[in-house]
Amino acid sequence: MSTINMSSPRVLQHSLPKRILHNHSGVVSIALFFVFCCLVFSLITSYFLTGNNWLNIIRQTAPLLIVASAMTFVITTGGIDLSVGSTLALVGALSAIALNHWGLPWPVVFIGGLAVGALIGLINGFFIAREGIPAFIVTLATLAVVRGVALLITQGYSIPVPAGSGFTFMGRAWVVGIPMPALIGIAVLIIAHFALNHMRFGRYVTAIGANNEGARRSGIKTQSVTMRVYMLSGMAAALAGMIITARLGSGSSNQGEGFELQVIAAVVLGSTSLFGGFGTIIGTLLGALSIAVIQNGLILSHISPFYTQIATGCIILLAIWLNTRILNPTRSAAKG
Repeated sequence: MSTINMSSPRVLQHSLPKRILHNHSGVVSIALFFVFCCLVFSLITSYFLTGNNWLNIIRQTAPLLIVASAMTFVITTGGIDLSVGSTLALVGALSAIALNHWGLPWPVVFIGGLAVGALIGLINGFFIAREGIPAFIVTLATLAVVRGVALLITQGYSIPVPAGSGFTFMGRAWVVGIPMPALIGIAVLIIAHFALNHMRFGRYVTAIGANNEGARRSGIKTQSVTMRVYMLSGMAAALAGMIITARLGSGSSNQGEGFELQVIAAVVLGSTSLFGGFGTIIGTLLGALSIAVIQNGLILSHISPFYTQIATGCIILLAIWLNTRILNPTRSAAKG
């Protein structure tokens, strides 16, 4: 009786695509959705596939990519951070004030902005990890408080950034034909991917999301890891806020309104589990790009801006439904 050698090249060649589809079905599905969106909009408008348009998409998506990378860690632990949009606005406004009114050097402003974001994240992490208050409640309260502080210090006005300041470099500069925000976003994505998949910290984050009590009993300092995750989220939001302020040339308390919803949508669309225990930076990248492509394509298609937000929300909901119910039947069956 003949037996099949499972280590033969032919068997491995046929089984590899199946293993990839089975182990990364969520990422594969969002990748297919992303390609589908690109094909549709390329047929609708000829300008969609031009290099200038894609450079514009990448530059405008960079803040979303940066914050979504950190949000992937937060959601992988089973938490959520609703305060990123408010943190973005506060740090952006403070940066503009520090440059314009206080005359501080831009490196000091940059480091100080990251410190403010880390402090906000630390406050979130303390109440969530140490006091046991649900992340939704804590970060919802922080969202209101931080946005209120931003409104208070700006009095509702936009604060301009000095035209000759080196601070604007990170938002407006081009390096080897690529926008600086895009380069920063790519660097953050690479670091986040490596940390989540190849570092002990990433394994701890996944373990906490899968079974917090089990992770604690195995010796993981779950409270410390959770607090660091929220600090990273705050710092990412601060970095995004400074990039937007540098690109626009002004800081405002109105920046980042609804930004947290786009970030969460990008992460979930990329197949990171809202219940924790699984996260993917590659999926987050595809989710963020999909949202950016949809918004850009709708604008290029001359669809009224009154319908753009409705269409974007419907398409995202459809994509997530396809991901969980059709393209990823294993997850759907497990829930049933």
